[in-house]
Amino acid sequence: MIVKETELPGIGRKFEVEIANKDKVVVIVHDDGRRELYHFDKHDYEESLSSITLSDTEARQFAAIIGGMIYRPKALETIEMAFDELMIEWYRVDSNAFSVGRTIGELDIRQKYEVSVIAIIKGNEKVLNPGPETMIGSGDMLVISGERPGVKRIIKEMFSAEVSSE
Repeated sequence: MIVKETELPGIGRKFEVEIANKDKVVVIVHDDGRRELYHFDKHDYEESLSSITLSDTEARQFAAIIGGMIYRPKALETIEMAFDELMIEWYRVDSNAFSVGRTIGELDIRQKYEVSVIAIIKGNEKVLNPGPETMIGSGDMLVISGERPGVKRIIKEMFSAEVSSE
């Protein structure tokens, strides 16, 4: 995303935003608090497709909606990509987790939870497609794939400090 800011003397400021898909939005923030938003044709930046004017209060409420302050999508504390029930989750292993000091094979992760550890980041070291002999350590960042219930269960039972028994 590219943002260009220009001062408009006696009016306020203009922000031109070019989004990755080449859409262009211009926001003019007036000194009296009003905001004007213009959406331009990606093939002709001179042709405004639509525009809207918001009061200061409306603009702040709109910003809260877009910024996720009013409603946040489901992926909250961890990074999550979901494809229906299939997901990829990044999770940092808690220091008191049951899995610390144990191997992937010992924990029988694939059979017991029907998930795969597809990568482990141990400090600056990346372990891609770790084998059953790979040891899990405190603070390791695990990249886990599987169906949502299995991923959530293994995190709770093996990688968080919530549960510390098998």
